[in-house]
Amino acid sequence: MSRSGADLALLLLAGFRTLADRAAAELAERGYEDVRPVHDFALHSILSGADSASELARRMSVTRQAAAKTIATLEERGYVARRSDPADRRRTRLQVTERGLALLREGETVFDELREQWEKQVGAASVSALEETLRPLVGDSTIRLDSPGWIARDPDAP
Repeated sequence: MSRSGADLALLLLAGFRTLADRAAAELAERGYEDVRPVHDFALHSILSGADSASELARRMSVTRQAAAKTIATLEERGYVARRSDPADRRRTRLQVTERGLALLREGETVFDELREQWEKQVGAASVSALEETLRPLVGDSTIRLDSPGWIARDPDAP
């Protein structure tokens, strides 16, 4: 068994990727076959105040063009809508739709179910121990759901 730092990083990344891939597959089974992890990050960013392409780009650490493309995709799929700003009619603001909120709720449910599957595989105590081991190493708030610049990619990529 290798004990290099790189192997640890890859194992942690593989854990994330396994959960993300399984969640995407399960969401597809539940009628959300058109979503990717970056869409979740974008929806959380919009909910936390990123109401324009420029602000979404800043929060996700992507170009304005990439943010605009993500917005167009989310709008086309019914997850976000553009609304007139009541204070300035010349401006439109992004808003997560009911369909977008339903997707986020379903995603949370899926991740809870995936956690339960891991607990059945290795035991609830092992999953809890893993969390308790990682928490002091990574902190409680090192990854914000509204700023995943390192994971953002083309929203139309498979």
